[in-house]
Amino acid sequence: MIPKKIHYCWFGRGIKPELARKCIQSWEKYCPDYEIIEWNEDNFDINQYPYLRWCYENRKWAFLSDFARLLVVYQNGGIYFDTDVELIRTPDELLMCNAFYGFENDENIATGLGFGAEPQNKTVYSMINQYIELTSDEEGNFPIIKCPELNTKALLPYGLKLNGNYQKLDGAEVFPYDYFNPYDDSTGQLNKTKNTISIHWYSKSWMDKKTILRSKITKPFHRIFGVDCFKRFKK
Repeated sequence: MIPKKIHYCWFGRGIKPELARKCIQSWEKYCPDYEIIEWNEDNFDINQYPYLRWCYENRKWAFLSDFARLLVVYQNGGIYFDTDVELIRTPDELLMCNAFYGFENDENIATGLGFGAEPQNKTVYSMINQYIELTSDEEGNFPIIKCPELNTKALLPYGLKLNGNYQKLDGAEVFPYDYFNPYDDSTGQLNKTKNTISIHWYSKSWMDKKTILRSKITKPFHRIFGVDCFKRFKK
């Protein structure tokens, strides 16, 4: 059984924005009997692996958290949420899973949406290995790879099918995207269902301000003309 713990990462010692505070309050509301643990420079060893140290030194907080959350859940068990994930009901029903993950879309698993596992779960360990195997170049720089790519790759050997549907794998269960990702960031539309447990609001903390602004401007066009409208216009 997954222990009643909620983990989140906050490296860099910055002040939490309003969205993060709102999301943490939602965890406290719907999980009053859970232990909520913040992981930061004071209680997490960033020197465990060269990739972690490189991310910290280069202020790649989001990518540092991508790896750190896997280590934390593997060692302690519990549930992890990014600080832009808002709970709208209790996740208690998921505690009986050996591990659980959510589809971001039909083709990708993303642990930032929220995931959980018992300690020493083998699927989490497989995801950890994806990061351990990353190597630096001659200048000591590591590749920047978004977590859905590595998370999804790690689950393929356990029987994952890239179809967006509920699946029971060897050691884990995977849920459709309406459970943890009902918000379509490209269009700005929220499509909650009776299954929805949480909403990932896509704060995009790892993106530059120009990219975030462009995302906001294009949402109305994507809603009206489709998410591939600019590709079609170019053609």
